[in-house]
Amino acid sequence: MSIAEIEKEIVEEFALFSEWMDKYEHLIELGKALPPFDPKDKTEQHLINGCQSRVWLAATYENGLVYFTADSDAIITKGIVALLLRVLSGQAPQAIIDAPLDFINQIGLKENLSPTRANGLLSMVKQMKLYALVFRSSQ
Repeated sequence: MSIAEIEKEIVEEFALFSEWMDKYEHLIELGKALPPFDPKDKTEQHLINGCQSRVWLAATYENGLVYFTADSDAIITKGIVALLLRVLSGQAPQAIIDAPLDFINQIGLKENLSPTRANGLLSMVKQMKLYALVFRSSQ
């Protein structure tokens, strides 16, 4: 599935909720469903700078695709990272680099986050794109 198709799916999913509290609840559920993060990857190397809460992000490169795993100690942040993984994990490095990630604004995520959480979101996106750049250059 392409990044654009996954983003469209997420926008449609969030459109089902009219209240932001319901969207937050959905984010929390997505965070709870995040696959377990390998404890050995909870290192300073995988910690994302710029996030209010602690967020760990690891990436692997297999058969031309980038796969991400992540975890956070904050439940809303964990839901946000779950969305990013859903969109970007399993994609080619160039597709990740080029992804505009319009769904973030379309679902109202950025405008409904505190400034520190919004900065954390940008830091997560930046780190994922940096991983993709590194993997692209190793091709």
